[in-house]
Amino acid sequence: MTLPIENPSWLTRVGVFDLETTGVDVTRDRIVTAHIGVLDRHGTQIAARDWLADPGIPIPDGASAVHGISTAHARAHGRPAHEVVAEVTAALRMLFAQGLPIVAYNASYDFSLLAHEARRYGIPELSAPAPVIDPLVIDKAVDRYRRGKRTLTVVAEHYAVELDAAHEASADAVAVGRVALALAREFALPATALELHTRQIAWAREQAESLTEHFVRIGRLDPEDPLDGAWPVRD
Repeated sequence: MTLPIENPSWLTRVGVFDLETTGVDVTRDRIVTAHIGVLDRHGTQIAARDWLADPGIPIPDGASAVHGISTAHARAHGRPAHEVVAEVTAALRMLFAQGLPIVAYNASYDFSLLAHEARRYGIPELSAPAPVIDPLVIDKAVDRYRRGKRTLTVVAEHYAVELDAAHEASADAVAVGRVALALAREFALPATALELHTRQIAWAREQAESLTEHFVRIGRLDPEDPLDGAWPVRD
């Protein structure tokens, strides 16, 4: 007889966070759109806020093709980047202060880029953001040998989570939160968000080490340049 999995305490309410940006370099690229929301235990969004920034640099065509925001649109309708960075940082800080875990897919990307943006504009960055829940790290840990890609679109489909507008910050954030809730119901995760946060630090490091070994083996990476496994903010 299989015993039912006891729901962890953090399942009641979670924050969700997602950025769409000018590229994938956390040190140089900029925020274009951001979404922060709160989901209840059923995955219903009960609070939300969106931002559109003028990043201050041209948005490459490749990035625009992903999230649909052009340089012209961002310049015409976006708010000054320093205001958006300050408000997004403050909103996350408030949710952490309330004890809510923040769910973000590939969290080390979003939190690292936000940290560099804060430094760029002289805004106090989040200090050791916690607790963070990263469904990408968790899914790789609890279902390590499942074949196939681990993009948000693929993982959401695997856990029967609807994602109608992939790469739109609000749609991605809500889907990520629902994937986290699905993971909590399917697998025996740590009971508290802080315990899960601590576990993910180790999982992320192990996953980076494993991927580094694979890339070195196939000649895609130099052994002297390992992947950064720091989480949720990269070194």
